[in-house]
Amino acid sequence: MNKRSSQSLVRTRRLQALFSPIEYEMIRSKAEDASMSLAELTRRCMLLRPIPPPPPRLSRVTVATYLELSRIGNNINQLAKATNTAIKMQLPPPADPKLLNELLELLRHCQREIANTFIEEADEETDDWQPD
Repeated sequence: MNKRSSQSLVRTRRLQALFSPIEYEMIRSKAEDASMSLAELTRRCMLLRPIPPPPPRLSRVTVATYLELSRIGNNINQLAKATNTAIKMQLPPPADPKLLNELLELLRHCQREIANTFIEEADEETDDWQPD
């Protein structure tokens, strides 16, 4: 970007507006839901630019289940590595490699399903946890 066009993008003008406490809280809440600053939300609204949809919200149970499945998957990966190493060294494997791969694939499927599951609107009122 050349110097002239970058200077034209520098924001030097201020626009002020007064809002009632309720209006201000509504705008602040919308900005928070969209994960953007009040200034950016206001700028996008005033210039008729799209506001991105809010990030998905997952329930605490979903997140805890997803994390536990990740831990189990790590353990299975370690077992698979030990099994593969034993096979290469011509020792009896500590676990059946086919069963381990089958189990790992099932866990990955569960993780994908959980990651695609979002909490119901009814649950949103009681559960306000959001991922970082």
